Amino acid sequence: MFLGTAATAVLLLSSAAAQEPRIGPPTTKRIPEAPAKLPRVQGDKTKNLDFLFGALKAAPDEESAKAVEARIWSVWTATNSDTAALLMLRAKAAMDSKDMDVALKLLDAVIKLRPDYIEAWNRRATLYYLKNDYARSMEDIRQVLIREPRHFGALAGLGLIMQETGDDKHALDAFRRALAINPHLDKIPDLVKALSEKVEGRDI
Repeated sequence: MFLGTAATAVLLLSSAAAQEPRIGPPTTKRIPEAPAKLPRVQGDKTKNLDFLFGALKAAPDEESAKAVEARIWSVWTATNSDTAALLMLRAKAAMDSKDMDVALKLLDAVIKLRPDYIEAWNRRATLYYLKNDYARSMEDIRQVLIREPRHFGALAGLGLIMQETGDDKHALDAFRRALAINPHLDKIPDLVKALSEKVEGRDI
């Protein structure tokens, strides 16, 4: 489980560079995030999510899976706080403009206002990841997974951090956990295949 791996990854950071060449993550830092346009989802969040995660695994094709995935993101991003919603919009605009310091202050404010708002933690984890602040990013990912263990975006982000810090074994574990929840994640299957060959060896 992730809770015990954050400190390990940080300790491995300095020694990983001296180890054998590893499979690098994508040159552009990118982890799964909510699509630009999200459908409206009403009703009980927990029941909605339980149904949607079942539908995600059973999706017959990529198009259907992406539609379900968008509905899951819509539940995660929804908030009944107008203030939090406004701050999140401003934080996204700041991130899009590469104004990371402003985005960080805005996300700090959202988390202080609504500490149980999953997407605020996830967005700040992404921000820290983009700033190469892996320790803080992993701590925010931990907060996401405490609140929603099925958060495939956070798990994929954790895998990328583990991979970049040289912990291929835990990276592979995180990627596999993400795919078990959402088999249709972009690029993650290729990372799992490459890391499986490296960590576990090729099948004879």
